[in-house]
Amino acid sequence: MKDKTQKVGRNMSKKRVVVSLGHEALGYTISEQWDAVKDTAKALADLVEADYQLTITHSNGPQVSMIHKAMTELRRIYIDYSPAPMCVCSAMSQGYVGYDIQNSLRAELLSRGISKPVSTILTQVTVDPYDEAFYEPQKLIGRYMSAEDAEVEVKKGNYVKEEPGKGFRRIVAAPRPIDIVEIEAIKTLADADQVVIACGGGGIPVIEQQHALKGASAVIEKDCIAGKLASDLKADQLIILTGVEQVYKNFQKPDQEGIGTMTVAQAKEYIAQGQFGEGDMLPKIEAAIAYLEKVPEGSVLITSIQKTAEAIKGKTGTLITA
Repeated sequence: MKDKTQKVGRNMSKKRVVVSLGHEALGYTISEQWDAVKDTAKALADLVEADYQLTITHSNGPQVSMIHKAMTELRRIYIDYSPAPMCVCSAMSQGYVGYDIQNSLRAELLSRGISKPVSTILTQVTVDPYDEAFYEPQKLIGRYMSAEDAEVEVKKGNYVKEEPGKGFRRIVAAPRPIDIVEIEAIKTLADADQVVIACGGGGIPVIEQQHALKGASAVIEKDCIAGKLASDLKADQLIILTGVEQVYKNFQKPDQEGIGTMTVAQAKEYIAQGQFGEGDMLPKIEAAIAYLEKVPEGSVLITSIQKTAEAIKGKTGTLITA
């Protein structure tokens, strides 16, 4: 008699991947996001059709800044409203972006005759309150302020930075993630072959205080959490969709050269040479290394949304292995 329990749990025939979406996948405004996620949904649906099980994470820089600006202005106009802390703005952005991705992807899948649940998990990520990033915050958020408004922020204990000719902006810390609080829920949905959207914008940064989780005034790098999510799920592959078709040596120089494949050792050598920009490609390569050091049998694919279908067939993109 056939054991029915064999059907329970992870579908071993599918390739489990974590897909990390950058700003290009979402746009920078509400209307841009509506349009962008339709194209993003097509690329994601191509992966589903290719028999990949998807767990999706995404950036939220423009979205969380927009929400932070709106909540700050609301407080300025209506004094009775409490200002929204960064952790609340992060939670709002996760829900808002996840809502657009899951609806667009669901519609795209149904148009292809695929009925598959797509859901968003509001995800918290623990951080160390003594992380050095809290002492040297660098991530710019929110609106430009006058010197007077900036002084008010400083008196509240916040950090600000002046951009000459533009004004002041608030800056927050970007600590390293420790644990993904909802990882078991994410695993359960992934094991059931559902599409899961999680850890949006790096996750909501929280600090453990006995049994409670307290929101931190910080953001987490989305590339960093993508690598951790992939390793926690023991994913077969981490796919990073960004604004370029592949990784390049000597990027935007006359001797620019595409990198089709590289190992972790080669990636570290390129980092030592200063080949990757600190604010764009470097965090992606570091995430790839972190994941592959935990899951050496896995691989990382870096490409653009437009080239996803070609890249998974090995025709373009950059493939990184241990």
